[in-house]
Amino acid sequence: MEQNELYPIFLKAHDLNILIVGAGEIGLEKLSFLLKSSPRAKVTLVAKEIGSGVQELLSSHSIEVKQKSFDTTDLEGRHMVIAATNNPPLNNVIYEESRKRNLLVNVADNPKLCDFYLGGIVTKGNLKVAISTNGKSPSSAKRLRQFFEQVLPDDLDQMVLQLNTLRHQIKESLALRTAKINELTSAFLVDKKH
Repeated sequence: MEQNELYPIFLKAHDLNILIVGAGEIGLEKLSFLLKSSPRAKVTLVAKEIGSGVQELLSSHSIEVKQKSFDTTDLEGRHMVIAATNNPPLNNVIYEESRKRNLLVNVADNPKLCDFYLGGIVTKGNLKVAISTNGKSPSSAKRLRQFFEQVLPDDLDQMVLQLNTLRHQIKESLALRTAKINELTSAFLVDKKH
């Protein structure tokens, strides 16, 4: 069985300069996903034409828009790039130019040209769970996200906040503090014997 070797990280998208190239259906999907999880993400959108769905998002988010063709100068000062056009040769250029500059890049619907994937994300207040299928089945990640959104209780954030308060109140060493918090949260584990 193939192993998913991706390393999950949680990015502070509001502190990064993110470029999305494309504002049609693909661009809308990527932009929507990013803004759903990180509404204050610092995004620049480059596209000759801006689709109506993207226009709606622009009205409720602070996004820099450059209505023009992509140019390699658009990569300057970026941390990550999402190529979301329906033009595979252009997406390949964006990928190659991004890699030359050591930028993280995602080419929509082309896992081989991705340094990262935009997986399924479940958010309950401060708790965030990311789901990846290693680029193999976005629809499976979507269904798992929907499942976890239904089964994880809405008041889970209250527990996270209480544990954070407790964590700061426990004055023992890191090892003892961790042991106490682990003991308190052990009830989350499901006993597979029953």
